Amino acid sequence: MINRRQALHSLFSFAAASPLWRLVEQERRTTIYPPVYGEEVMGPVNLHEMEDVARKKMHKMAYDFVAGGVEDELTLRANREAIMRIQLRPRVMVDVRGIDPSLELLGKKLDYPILLAPTGGKELVIPDGDLQAAKAAAVTKTIYVAASGGYKREIQGPMEWWQNTIGQSTKAAAQGFAKRSQDAGASAICVTVDNQYQSNRDRNNRNRFDYGYMSTGVPAENEKRAPISPAVAAMLQPKTPNMTWDYVDWLRSACSLPVILKGILTAEDARLSVERGVDAVIVSNHGGRQLDGALPTIEALPSVVEAVQGKIPVLMDGGIRRGSDVLKALGLGAKAILIGRPYVWGLAAFGQVGVQRVVELLRAELVLSMGLAGKPTLASIDRSLVRLPGEKP
Repeated sequence: MINRRQALHSLFSFAAASPLWRLVEQERRTTIYPPVYGEEVMGPVNLHEMEDVARKKMHKMAYDFVAGGVEDELTLRANREAIMRIQLRPRVMVDVRGIDPSLELLGKKLDYPILLAPTGGKELVIPDGDLQAAKAAAVTKTIYVAASGGYKREIQGPMEWWQNTIGQSTKAAAQGFAKRSQDAGASAICVTVDNQYQSNRDRNNRNRFDYGYMSTGVPAENEKRAPISPAVAAMLQPKTPNMTWDYVDWLRSACSLPVILKGILTAEDARLSVERGVDAVIVSNHGGRQLDGALPTIEALPSVVEAVQGKIPVLMDGGIRRGSDVLKALGLGAKAILIGRPYVWGLAAFGQVGVQRVVELLRAELVLSMGLAGKPTLASIDRSLVRLPGEKP
């Protein structure tokens, strides 16, 4: 006589052998869940809500510095609006049980095409904000494009980071910077090329913001500080107005690191980048924080991709808030994207784990969007996936 244990064993053995059971078990194994944090960190369900949490915790002056654009904020809004106008053309009846968002970029294997862009003023958000963001990048295994550097001395385990700069005014200074970056462990140099002058940011001017606060934080109301670099409306304050294409040669003469230019918006500059031996370009308008009325990045992307003819990778930043936004950029030819404000909102909301949560949310949304679009790998994503305004379905 078969006892109950034997009966249950026989039942489960039969079920496990059935095609339906195998399918259910396979789906269970391939289900992807982002990491789980405490209840407060798990509260925001998307990047928009992370900003809401951050706004409530931040000093208004600090929030306006991060959130604001330049002048009438036309380009700031256009970055988002242009992405929202693009539509996706999903394919069906495609086996997407395994979705792989990994890629190779400048000789490095990455798990997914999302990088952390260089952002200033993280000390406005929390003390040691730059280091906390770098630690989050190390945990989530993404590339951190840093305004400062030397992270490998402070972070345990492997980490990929690019050293960002707005340039130096002389060849000797550029060479010194390049050598220090390589010695500190950076894997590339990212040059922000659209910061010739301090832009005219109305929010900062209205708040009587002092750019010295970017490294010290906003002082308490009763704390007296001598002004360092006060924001003044329509003031012509130079940053790197003498930067030319020779700057690329200056860097190359002092180090062997890849050189990436951030701030390319035109086919003309994309072709020049290739001619001057640049290793990659980032289509960027500085998050709408430099020249108001500049092209939205997603609209500039196709012409830049066409101009480089596959000779160097093209990345993009500006306005990315959802995994489907990333998918649209990839469909238009971007190798990867960068986020800026979203991870700063995570930093302001919950510190290091807030940055991790932002990255992991966006990555999870991208994987899900790839599956729903019938694109199991990044290599399967092409121009046929997206429909620009005015194009036929």
